[in-house]
Amino acid sequence: MTLRLFCSTGAFVILTLLTGCRDDSLLKINYELGHFPDTVMALEGFNTQYDDYNADIEAARIFSIRQVLFSSNRNSAGSEFDIVQGRLMYSFGQTTGYFQIDAEMTDEQFTGRLLSLFNTAGDDFGPLRFFNGRNGLEYMAVSSAIEGRGLDLVYTVYIPAFASSPSLSDPVPITVINSSSNDAYLSMSTTLDTAYFCSDRAGGYDIYMITRPSLISMDNWFLSEPAAASSVDSISSSGNDKCPFVRGRYMVFASDMEGGYGGFDLYSSVFRDGKWSSPANLGPGINTSSNEYRPVLSNDLRYDNMFLVFSSDRPGGKGGYDLYFAGVNLP
Repeated sequence: MTLRLFCSTGAFVILTLLTGCRDDSLLKINYELGHFPDTVMALEGFNTQYDDYNADIEAARIFSIRQVLFSSNRNSAGSEFDIVQGRLMYSFGQTTGYFQIDAEMTDEQFTGRLLSLFNTAGDDFGPLRFFNGRNGLEYMAVSSAIEGRGLDLVYTVYIPAFASSPSLSDPVPITVINSSSNDAYLSMSTTLDTAYFCSDRAGGYDIYMITRPSLISMDNWFLSEPAAASSVDSISSSGNDKCPFVRGRYMVFASDMEGGYGGFDLYSSVFRDGKWSSPANLGPGINTSSNEYRPVLSNDLRYDNMFLVFSSDRPGGKGGYDLYFAGVNLP
């Protein structure tokens, strides 16, 4: 019996199954779970000679395909930054243990409509999307350069994209967070009750948090009067601590604190006993003497570890900042 399978690449794969002649070793499952390699891999399909960084990764789906949004100044030939869209695809062979990853730019219609609301004449950084199970709506936030104010956080809310044709509204400021200083890189706790961000309101950049009152809705909270933000003291340093990203009990961020490998390095912290642990450098497998920036941490339940997408201006890239991928094992 011969089966013909059509692949997304447009090629036909022809499988011939002969009863009694099958090599069962080709079907043996040697690895119940996949593993993201800890080798840093450039996401070539995303990268250009310009700066490509500040990624956000769509939450896991049943297939190993993720939509990725990131900042790039490619559309302006190196001038202002916009948010662009792409797709990350990966697979793991349960027989061979072989991992494969690919990245490509996309032009999905709904996402294009969404990005057109956020892309301004100035710089737009640090996209974040998250789903609010309490009201069934999806949120997107971006750090945008506002004339006379620096970076402010803005957001919009909409019915998730699987709806037939969701309406979209212009982004509005997250007034509970924004100040007269630069406020950027929003990240939300798993329970959506704490917002993390970075700001230079006290001089250099630090990572701050604001907790949502239990009886107030997400939107009423975002649009409320500015609240007092607390610095996350356990990870604060004398350097610049930026770009927090929270996934479950882990936080990853970028810092040029003393003791690193050079420029900005990537660090992790674990939430234990009601507080964040002291930061741990992610080591020379990730960090270099160049800058590593805006890490995004994600997972897939079919894999036994997590992975990072981050940006770096290390030698060997296509130019400026490029996007990279690496598996990580956090405690």
